[in-house]
Amino acid sequence: MDIQILILASAILSTGLMAGIFFTWSNAVKPGIGKLSDIEYLKALQSMNRVILNIPFKIVFFISIISVALVPVLNFNLYPNSIFWIFIFILVSYWVGAFGVTLFGNIPLNEKLDKINLKSVSSQKIKLLRESIESNWNNLNLIRTISSFIAFLLLVLSLILVNHI
Repeated sequence: MDIQILILASAILSTGLMAGIFFTWSNAVKPGIGKLSDIEYLKALQSMNRVILNIPFKIVFFISIISVALVPVLNFNLYPNSIFWIFIFILVSYWVGAFGVTLFGNIPLNEKLDKINLKSVSSQKIKLLRESIESNWNNLNLIRTISSFIAFLLLVLSLILVNHI
């Protein structure tokens, strides 16, 4: 099997998985815990943020970042064909919209929450903490969801287009 197709398939699979994870958080997890009281919400989010940092998640996350970056590099021979520019668009949008937003948006919010001992904070501070995290986190995750889904769709489309060049 050609390395270009193998990396493209890896990018498709990993971005699809990441899009699914972000979509599930946006459409099931966050709305579900959003119905909880402030302290229950923060405890649940704190717990889930700790649990998700497992080996399978990290592998898929980093494979998506690496494979999306390798696709245009390994397909540079397609330049200046439009498919090459689709690969560049996928790279920029995924790296900014999924990786960048995670690194500079969601992770700092998760770390802010993780540093707090929720048992020793007043109910007023709990309320303020939730207000400072919930909406921002949800909006950032929506960006990740859309970015990952667009990358996934364009990668699938590019697989079809590459076979017709």
